[in-house]
Amino acid sequence: MAAGAAAGAWVLVLSLWGAVVGSQNITAQIGKPLVLNCKGAPKKPPQQLEWRLNTGRTEAWKVLSPQGSPWDSVARVLPNGSLLLPAIGIQDEGTFRCRATSRNGKETKSNYQVRVYQIPRKPEILDPASELMAGVPNKVGTCVSKGSYPAGTLSWHLDGKPLIPDGKGLSVKEETRRHPETGLFTLQSELMVTPARGGDPRPTFSCSFSPGLPRRRVLHTAPFQLSVWEPVPLEEVQLVVEPEGGAVAPGSTVTLTCEAPAQPPPQIHWIKDGTPLPLPPSPVLLLPEVGPQDQGTYSCVATHPSQGSQESRAVSISIIGSVGGPGLGTLALALGILGGLGMAALLIGVIMWRRRQHRREERIVPNPPPQEGPRKPGGGGGACRAESVRGARGSREQCRRALKGPQLDPICQFPFVFPTLRSDPRPILPCTTSIPPHQTVFHSQSLPQ
Repeated sequence: MAAGAAAGAWVLVLSLWGAVVGSQNITAQIGKPLVLNCKGAPKKPPQQLEWRLNTGRTEAWKVLSPQGSPWDSVARVLPNGSLLLPAIGIQDEGTFRCRATSRNGKETKSNYQVRVYQIPRKPEILDPASELMAGVPNKVGTCVSKGSYPAGTLSWHLDGKPLIPDGKGLSVKEETRRHPETGLFTLQSELMVTPARGGDPRPTFSCSFSPGLPRRRVLHTAPFQLSVWEPVPLEEVQLVVEPEGGAVAPGSTVTLTCEAPAQPPPQIHWIKDGTPLPLPPSPVLLLPEVGPQDQGTYSCVATHPSQGSQESRAVSISIIGSVGGPGLGTLALALGILGGLGMAALLIGVIMWRRRQHRREERIVPNPPPQEGPRKPGGGGGACRAESVRGARGSREQCRRALKGPQLDPICQFPFVFPTLRSDPRPILPCTTSIPPHQTVFHSQSLPQ
């Protein structure tokens, strides 16, 4: 009875340290303690037994015994002859052997193959798609599992059923990486599918991780649902220009719009005078403040992922009254020359008119005072006569009448005609008094017929 109680106590103690096992193939979780039982060994000293280890930590067999020292923190022999590994790791994988001799001289051997494992967290989907297009390859997403040992496998599921890659409408790209320090694995699986036209419009996808050791449960991601839409074929590509016609004034804004109705939307590139423009794809080309460098022929090219490329008709952009061209320079030069000549002619006319006026003033001489006695036949007396335009005459009497009263010695100047009155050329008689203050009156008289 006492022996049974003691054996139960040892089982309890060993269970606290880890699993008490006696099978040939052992699996243990990384970081957990492991106890290996030495069959046939006496339960208490004196004991004749020996452990031999060949693992990733040793280059040859490592020998441990109850009488010897423990192997650092890696392993040690318990009082009952079992071998304890306090925290097993990847390097502890290998072969463990125990040879024990009982008190009656019977020898028993134990042989174990130890493997370790590490279960990762649930896998996750990176960059999942939001929708799929029928008839063309689509990336569904990338399934990732981190921290497993052994590596394990990733699998994809459609509506709860496993997907088997066929290289046609279904393909999987896998990648496995191992951490250089911990030795744990990271798995990655990218799924590409080509939905059939007229198929399920709302498929549901999921991913699962299966450990590399048997009898371990599978880990699944949360399922996600995608929508599938049918592509719209690429129709004729239209190029619309605003303002219509493409003829604009300098400094205006021109907008070119490439209309290419299709699903998915195609990429739009632009061409000018047969040369592609180094611009990012865009359905709209804006030309602000157009100048001579913007003139030319424009077209757009729509590139569809499944239907190839299609180019629009070409449109021409021209500038009305082009700024900076050679015609403008010639016109500006001509206008400048004409303006300069006009100013010069005006100045010359003013100078000549002033000189003519000065000469006329010098030619006016006052008439001599009237003489007493009979007049000479044909004499003009004291009248002031001035021959002018078309025979017009001026007299001192006319000057007096023009000055509204008798004046002393008025000076009669030559009549003249204003250029603006050529349609009615009546001479004007300027009369100026000789006694200050001088007065000038312009008197009109009829021309002689």
